Amino acid sequence: QVQLVESGGGLVQPGGSLRLSCAASGFTFGHYVMSWWRQVSGKERELVAKIARSGGSVMTDYGDFVKGRFIISRDNAKNMVYLQMNNLKPEDTAVYTCGAGSVFYGDSVDYWGQGTQVTVSS
Repeated sequence: QVQLVESGGGLVQPGGSLRLSCAASGFTFGHYVMSWWRQVSGKERELVAKIARSGGSVMTDYGDFVKGRFIISRDNAKNMVYLQMNNLKPEDTAVYTCGAGSVFYGDSVDYWGQGTQVTVSS
């Protein structure tokens, strides 16, 4: 019954922006750390960003390769987590997946979404 459903992926030109959304259901959303991951075929999944349980918390973390370009946010009232991606590069092309975990420090994920494709190309 737990579901994480991503949306907002697509094709964008280098330097463009895209906003990903993840709709959560079937668990107490506000009690979980939410995160975004990305993976290219044949490569390991890597952490893009994560945000602490509280919607009012400033505690976030980003991969070095996206810091300053991407912003993670959440709306606990709507059970939603977002990833605003700016100044996109071809290297950002990947399947982006949201996850829900129990702790902020540590990359353990309990629930995964299906993923949404982001392609950055001219």
